[in-house]
Amino acid sequence: MSIHFPAAHVCALILALALMVGCSNNPFRTATQTTPISLTPPPGVAAPAHTLQQSPPALTAQQPSYSNVDGRQLEATLVRSRQESQLMQDEIGVLREQLASTSSQLAQTRTTQLPQSLPPGGNAATPTATQPQSLLSPALMQAGLVQLSLPGVESRLDGTVVRLEIPSDRLFESGSASLLPGGAAILTQTSAELTRVFPRHFIGIEGHIDTEPLQNASWGSPHQLTAARASAVFDFFTSRTSLRQGQLFLVAHGSNHPVVSNATAAGRAKNRRMELVIYAEQAAGPD
Repeated sequence: MSIHFPAAHVCALILALALMVGCSNNPFRTATQTTPISLTPPPGVAAPAHTLQQSPPALTAQQPSYSNVDGRQLEATLVRSRQESQLMQDEIGVLREQLASTSSQLAQTRTTQLPQSLPPGGNAATPTATQPQSLLSPALMQAGLVQLSLPGVESRLDGTVVRLEIPSDRLFESGSASLLPGGAAILTQTSAELTRVFPRHFIGIEGHIDTEPLQNASWGSPHQLTAARASAVFDFFTSRTSLRQGQLFLVAHGSNHPVVSNATAAGRAKNRRMELVIYAEQAAGPD
């Protein structure tokens, strides 16, 4: 059986097909172009953090990690460190023993060469079997100082010498180099003690004075006055005592070496003094 369509329907269908084909082949239709989207912001505008390209992380210095070390290597390193530490301790112990031995030997040597007291009945100038005359020590000088008996005379150990201080006001008339009677007695007693304890030692006779202007115009300077007083003591010792010229010498200090301030009368009186300085060295022989 044949199906018949109305002529109007057939014409409408053909027209529709023709329109569809014509639109798809239209040369004047502009083709749609796809533009890629750029995530790069214009100059001067910061890009959002999520759009930034992530750079590969920088290489960092390799840090030692015990997680990468074999346990046996760690144990070997620890054992070696302990052995080295023990070796150092042993060496320190040996050095300490050597130091103790050296200190002991030094102490024994000093004890032998530097006796702490005078021999019984002897004096500071008497050498012993272990103390030659050339090795007189501060300890021996100190022992001699203790043996001195000089009331009213200040004495002290000054390094390796013994110093005796006698106030000039007790020895001389004011402003002069003339000995007082009491001064002569002091020098006589002092000489006897020096001969007993330090019979052959060198002795310096040193004159000192304060900074007050000289009242006696005959002295041109403090040094002249102290030199004259030291000479007076020297003459007294060599002419009226057993002390010898070969063991005595003179020094005139003037006012250069005060022991206290000259601001007070008491200080000035203390600075006016004669000092007898006994040295460890001894004179070679008689005059």
